[in-house]
Amino acid sequence: RGQKGYFHRTEMNKKVYRIGKAARDADHKFVNANAMTEADLTKKAITPLGGFPHYGNVDEDFIMLKGGVVGTKKRVIVLRKTLVPQTSRTATEEIQLKFIDTASKFGHGRFQTRKEKETFFGRRKK
Repeated sequence: RGQKGYFHRTEMNKKVYRIGKAARDADHKFVNANAMTEADLTKKAITPLGGFPHYGNVDEDFIMLKGGVVGTKKRVIVLRKTLVPQTSRTATEEIQLKFIDTASKFGHGRFQTRKEKETFFGRRKK
């Protein structure tokens, strides 16, 4: 009777922009700058400053998709290969990400990394 249940939500033709590794290892040491691109060589993690609103920090491997995904945050989703070969121009084009925005998603974020923010503001009182 269709795929409308809790475990069987179906979305078609999602474009995968990036499949990334975790930025930190088991000891919480920064090992992988997973938000770098060929055009933007800043060493930064995929998590924006302050974390994603209502989600937090991305600590594990991730997939960056175009558009939205149905369901609540942190719900497990199932991805599978397409049944029909994709032939449209938008489906077959190669994606080259030039920039991944890691500014804060709370308020008016303008800094991409914590180091950039600290150099702008300088030393502050404690």
